[in-house]
Amino acid sequence: MKWLGFLRGGVAGSLIISSGCATVSARPTSPPSTESIAASKPLAPTGELVASKTKPLDPAAKVEATSSPLPQTPPPVPPKIVVIESRTSPEIEQASKLALQGNTEQSERELKSLVDRNPSLDVGWVNLGVLRERRGDLLNAEKAYLKALEVNPEEATALDFLCRLYARTGRLNDADALIKARLSKNPDSNATQLSHAYVLMLQSQYESAANACKKLLKADERNSRAMKLLAQIYFKEGKIELAKMVLENAKAIAPRDASIQNALGLVHLALKSKPAAMTAFRDASALNPQLAEAQNNYGALLNEAQDYESAVKVLEEAVQAAPDFASARLNLGNAYRGKQDFGKALEQYTQVLHLKPGLTDTYYNLAILYLDSDAPNVDTVERFKTAIAYFRQYQEKGGQDDRIEQYVKDANKNIEKESRKRERAQKEKLKKMEKADKVDNVSSTKSAVKGVDAPSVKSVDSQKAVKEYSVPEKLPGKTKER
Repeated sequence: MKWLGFLRGGVAGSLIISSGCATVSARPTSPPSTESIAASKPLAPTGELVASKTKPLDPAAKVEATSSPLPQTPPPVPPKIVVIESRTSPEIEQASKLALQGNTEQSERELKSLVDRNPSLDVGWVNLGVLRERRGDLLNAEKAYLKALEVNPEEATALDFLCRLYARTGRLNDADALIKARLSKNPDSNATQLSHAYVLMLQSQYESAANACKKLLKADERNSRAMKLLAQIYFKEGKIELAKMVLENAKAIAPRDASIQNALGLVHLALKSKPAAMTAFRDASALNPQLAEAQNNYGALLNEAQDYESAVKVLEEAVQAAPDFASARLNLGNAYRGKQDFGKALEQYTQVLHLKPGLTDTYYNLAILYLDSDAPNVDTVERFKTAIAYFRQYQEKGGQDDRIEQYVKDANKNIEKESRKRERAQKEKLKKMEKADKVDNVSSTKSAVKGVDAPSVKSVDSQKAVKEYSVPEKLPGKTKER
């Protein structure tokens, strides 16, 4: 299962944190991965959470949680949530409403028309960039963010999102160059200093990044964005209690910031307090239903609690808000597998393969799905062979798990068992056919015998009838002579 954290809420920028996940099956849903860690041991606040494993939860319900090692430098994800600010503009409000209803195409058209009429509307360009990035048009998303910065150099959201786009697409040098160029022109820009701290963190320059955040907080102690980023830096350094303290201060300043609640949820997981984490993720989801990362994390814990009905509802909202959110789709597939809905689980896993072919855990989850589930309209032997094939693909792509060989042995045993069962059934069928043939032969023989005897009887009867009813040639007794 996958967890996410430290993502933005509203227009507040944020990052992602990785953690473990619970999955569906008496067996683990996915093995340790270089992109994930256990739910009780959250990762530094960047990257996505991938399905992971620990001890089995309930074999009867076919569910197990798993754990895995900490990733080194997981990339930030793109904006999953459509971020729209009204700023007293009815057009922006209408675009926001359309986006929240899922009509992103119409929302994008209206925003494009709006900025064409009013090119200086920075918030319009920011939201246009978010919508473009959401549908994968990264080049034009970049242009929209740059246009927002052109008309308003202090547009912090545009700068934040642009730096994240660069980092996510392996262009950290471009982000660094952009920041340095802006600092040379205006070294006192709060927006640029904050993004500079973010880039420094991604470069693992934690001390410098923390100092940049502290400088911003010294100038404005209520800068909740700087607090969130500082907490993220502390988290990456393993200073969990410090991260918690900073986030609680940020929450007091911005109680309706869903991304702060989501980050607190990850901190609670790190402190092995799952009930508090569940509450934080639930509250974050309620504050901003469009914050897919919070919905994903909440759904992951619901999966672990085996509340699959609720998990499906929450995770469906996550993928509706962010259709290309592979982590949420993987968790949604696990939730459907918990409900024993093979078809829908398979559909979500297939979507993950399309969105993120390099995510090895998906192959593991597919292997477990075929290994433990009754697939409608799928031959039993072929089902187990498919499970083995997915396990091998997982290994070929670098996945490692000591239990795979045992699972493969189990699958082969089931194949042999099913084959023997079919052989016995075939033999029984042949025996019945042979028995039926013998019965048919006996019946045919009896019919043949009856066919030979019948004419003889009829002949006797006929002769008797002739004898009884024919006029005799000479009657008994005397005759009168003439």
